[in-house]
Amino acid sequence: MRNRGKRRAGLSIHGKARAMKGDTQRFWMSLLSDVLGMGHAADKIEFEKEVVIGGQTKFIDGYIAGTKVLIEQKSLGKDLDKAIPQSGGRRLTPYEQAKNYANNLPVDEVPRWIVACNFETFHIYDMNKPGTEPEIVLLENLQAELYRFGFLLNEKIESTSKEMEVSIQAGDLVGGLYDALLEQYKDPTDEESLKSLNALCVRLVFCLYAEDAGIFGRRNMFHDYLMRFETRDLRKALIELFQALDARPEDRDPYMDEELAAFPYVNGGLFSDMNIEIPQMTEKIREIILKKASEDFDWSEISPTIFGAVFESTLNPETRRAGGMHYTSIENIHKAIDPLFLDGLTEELEEIKAIAVAKTKKSRLEEFQKKLAGLSFLDPACGSGNFLTESYISLRKIENEILKMTMEAEKGQVAGQIMLGGIGSTESPIKVSIGQFYGIEINDFAVTVARTALWIAESQMMKATEDIIHLNLDFLPLKSYVNIVEGNALRMDWNDVVAKDELDYIMGNPPFHGFTFMTPEQKLDMQALFPGVKNLDFVCAWFKIASDFIVSTKIEVAFVATNSIVQGETVSRFWDFMEGDVLNFAYKTFVWDSEATIKAHVHCVIIGFAKFHRSSKYLFDDGERKLARNINYYLFDGENILVRSRNKPICNVPKMIYGNKPADGGNLIIEDADYEEFIKKDPYSKKFIYPLLGASEYIKGQR
Repeated sequence: MRNRGKRRAGLSIHGKARAMKGDTQRFWMSLLSDVLGMGHAADKIEFEKEVVIGGQTKFIDGYIAGTKVLIEQKSLGKDLDKAIPQSGGRRLTPYEQAKNYANNLPVDEVPRWIVACNFETFHIYDMNKPGTEPEIVLLENLQAELYRFGFLLNEKIESTSKEMEVSIQAGDLVGGLYDALLEQYKDPTDEESLKSLNALCVRLVFCLYAEDAGIFGRRNMFHDYLMRFETRDLRKALIELFQALDARPEDRDPYMDEELAAFPYVNGGLFSDMNIEIPQMTEKIREIILKKASEDFDWSEISPTIFGAVFESTLNPETRRAGGMHYTSIENIHKAIDPLFLDGLTEELEEIKAIAVAKTKKSRLEEFQKKLAGLSFLDPACGSGNFLTESYISLRKIENEILKMTMEAEKGQVAGQIMLGGIGSTESPIKVSIGQFYGIEINDFAVTVARTALWIAESQMMKATEDIIHLNLDFLPLKSYVNIVEGNALRMDWNDVVAKDELDYIMGNPPFHGFTFMTPEQKLDMQALFPGVKNLDFVCAWFKIASDFIVSTKIEVAFVATNSIVQGETVSRFWDFMEGDVLNFAYKTFVWDSEATIKAHVHCVIIGFAKFHRSSKYLFDDGERKLARNINYYLFDGENILVRSRNKPICNVPKMIYGNKPADGGNLIIEDADYEEFIKKDPYSKKFIYPLLGASEYIKGQR
């Protein structure tokens, strides 16, 4: 995109104007459609939108009505901060020019966002935050910073998220630390050494987070402890610290170094393995840990939902690809969990908010909090735990709302503190716990990352609760968290992880593999579930096991899948095995993107199913939610009819031997290499020559 602009920079003034209009449209269509995956982009962005200013008609370069975005495009090399002469003698910056357009639009078209761009740089202005500096994104950094452009697709999304940005920066830090440590291992290819390295990185990240989040007792505690040691002594210092963090105060050496003894007991199994291999440190490693990752970076603002995935992706990209995992944006996680359970809980909370009688409201809030604490969730392909982590955070946010409303309803506060079981009670008001969330994951390192992400999420949400109730709550020691189990979900009984009569929801993003790309073991798993059937996507296995698991229950399921399972011959082959399943909501095909540096662009669907009918069924398509009478297996509102392949016609017709087959011996076909010369010899023949299109050309739009 950028090179095209450079080539045309030398055109005449008149040529520049015409070229820039064309470049603008190609540039933004490519960004929206090819990069961001916006469906029907041409119908959603309006180029050269008219606006009347002072009786004169002006033209807005680009306007996206659905998300209220106004685009002011300048030519390559233009300074977006510099005022440019306008007609009438005024000088305006691109933003001021766009703001002038915005002020003259009808009220219902006033933009929420203004984007000024020069093909190399984007200046993004949030009009809900007047006076703030724009977010600036360089085109060359587009892959790493695509998350900043979510507002173009969804008006509910902020242009940038600080915790999102910090999480990805944290992933980069971890990657640098990992590479530096890897160089110090005696055999960097040894499997046990690599497992030790993964465990070491998780421990270091937890310590860096714990000191910034105040979990250790004061900020910079980890940093200050390590600063006392020379590089040659860092390895020993870390080993002694890990031993201290895993020991109860009463079990520690009474003559332990005072600064080391000040660290709290962590528990949770994070530091329990004293046999992990820890290499010697270098000046480079010391610089990363103490300067880049400690002094120059605040870990307390990371998003555990995103960071867990980025962390795993950064440290194990090969494992990630081999396992078929696709790392998921928070927005896409909510596409699954919102209609599955979160929308219903949010609506219930809104109903309680409307209750006027304080006593009744308080009673309903208590019941609702107990309901939240009684829900259980399973992700049988949990990866780094992003579905579980985001679901936990979402429930805790609702619980914090409950605590706020309870304080207001009971009016029983002492010095701003909520009364919990009477004055002086040490009982925590928090009822929702990470113990309600279960996972199965085949990769041992991902299991560790998922547990750590949930601990971090628990810490952050506990801090949010403290700010509400004005009480200090004890986060440490960690509770041993064994609900995330390492194993092959296709060969184990899910009841061994969580009993079906204790479970409410199953969700997740199982691995995507076509039959050709499966390992021999994966093919055996598929044959056990779908005997005699081939060419089913690997994700179908999770649907099948979940379908069998939820028989005679009220459990609801929401899985992400490749759209292959709702297209073509796959539909009948697959859904024949899904007996009694009812589709209660679904997302039609959309592009599933991630927040990791290595992104997965996959065309997906989301299917929510159970063994019972909801009172309302919804189909989501291109940002719209539509009420459906019945959602069939092709994700249309219609009857459950399966189209099957057949070898015999349904009526008496001649047998088809061939389809469209050129059988002229090639005498009527002109190859590309001969076409120009042929036309030169006989220009009048051009009107008789047509493109020769086969299935491939037709499907791919080739002409």
